[in-house]
Amino acid sequence: MLPPEPRLPEARGLISQGKYFVVHAPRPIGKTTTLRTLAGILTAEGRLLAVHFSCETGEPAGDDYAAAEDQVLHAIRTAAELLDLSPELLPPDPWPDAPKGTRLGAGLRAWAARCPRPLVLFFDEIDALRGESLRSVLRQLRDGYPSKPDAFPASVVLCGLRDVRDYKAAAGGDPTRLGTASPFNVKVTSLRIGDFTPAEVHELYAQHTIETGQAFTDPAVDRAFGYTQGQPWLVNAIAAEVIDRMQIAAPTPITAEHVDEAKERLILARATHLDSLAARLGEPRVRRIIEPLIAGDLVQLDPYDDDLAYLRDLGLIAPGRDARVANPIYREVVVRVLGTGTEANIVTDPRSFVLPDGRLDFSKLLHEFADFWRQHGEVLTGWAAYHEAAPQLVIMAFMHRVVNGGGYIDREYGVGRGRIDLVVRWPYTSADGKRAWQREAAELKVWRPGKPDPLPDGLRQLDEYLDRLGLDRGTLVVFDRRDPDSSPSERTEFGEDRTPSGRPVTLLRA
Repeated sequence: MLPPEPRLPEARGLISQGKYFVVHAPRPIGKTTTLRTLAGILTAEGRLLAVHFSCETGEPAGDDYAAAEDQVLHAIRTAAELLDLSPELLPPDPWPDAPKGTRLGAGLRAWAARCPRPLVLFFDEIDALRGESLRSVLRQLRDGYPSKPDAFPASVVLCGLRDVRDYKAAAGGDPTRLGTASPFNVKVTSLRIGDFTPAEVHELYAQHTIETGQAFTDPAVDRAFGYTQGQPWLVNAIAAEVIDRMQIAAPTPITAEHVDEAKERLILARATHLDSLAARLGEPRVRRIIEPLIAGDLVQLDPYDDDLAYLRDLGLIAPGRDARVANPIYREVVVRVLGTGTEANIVTDPRSFVLPDGRLDFSKLLHEFADFWRQHGEVLTGWAAYHEAAPQLVIMAFMHRVVNGGGYIDREYGVGRGRIDLVVRWPYTSADGKRAWQREAAELKVWRPGKPDPLPDGLRQLDEYLDRLGLDRGTLVVFDRRDPDSSPSERTEFGEDRTPSGRPVTLLRA
């Protein structure tokens, strides 16, 4: 484990200044570990009393704010008692009697008044509370704010998945009214716990090497960072998959190929975190962002729309100015989940695509997809929830059905690209008995109504992609969606073309 406190360097200064603020980050990224460690350090230093607790037990209360505040007060007492504090630092027992909807504030006032140290409270999982319960807790904190530090906690930290701007929606308000962003409008700032840097991934994996003698090769660490972009759960999950489940034991070094296999196993297993992330894809505000990303279109948002910020808070979209899926593993999970319905209808045998020399018959894959598209393309795209990206999702599901278990598909898609680039990597044994890799590159484009034929742009873009991969030929697939009444069987055909630099191209119009 990496030292938690440096991951939130601003927090200590804000607490020492007596500020109320928000810490948010996607799940699971280390929020609880970071805050619990910081609370322990602050208390051990002897000047402050910092208590970290979870509001999660209040979730079943729903709008029953009286039950929710009782659960929060119980969580605070339990957390304080587990710290083995001296009697004068503990909360009052019992909490003072007060009307419903004011018990939390009354309890915190009583505790702050009797405690010889300024109180610092970390409300973890604050967004587990909903509706009137969340509104009540936030309003009581705001109401007590002017009384700090002598008669109310000196500093309060709210921690959850979302930034404070979403609290108003969770509490039943209208998030589009920017004038009053939240019932917790005394907060001074919102801090986001970030992902690991490449150096931190190296440091984390090096701890395993020091303890066991088993090295992660530099390409393996680089590959792990490339797949995860430093998302802490994924960084740890890949290592755990290699060591605990694939059982690559010391002193065998962990290689980039081990990481490739671990990544694929995680995606296929749909581990808990990945499954919960995938479940978000059905939400309308998630679809509004993800669908144009897959289709390569522009994301259209009005000036007051915070759907993009919501997806960033979830960790599905990377921080920064541009809209892109946070990492290649999430990018793969998204298209595989959305293609599950199509894949379930593909009955072809993947083994029939393996040539006698062990290579993948990519030409057969394309021709069988064309037959599948002619027969079922109209129905499958009509079913698709992500209608604008339906053709791309269908062909990627077909490819995945064939390649799954034998090779890998790496995909690149994003806002404004107007295409999906993908490369199939297929391992085989070469004539000299060594492990080799077959690579097949393809580009997917859509011809939409009112737009010119994307073929010239597609050939130029494919040329650039092949140049980057060091390949001498590729495949361009153009889906024609100009006439919704025409049948895929009428417009699906193969041809040959060349890129501007002269590379041969298999052209599939569908």
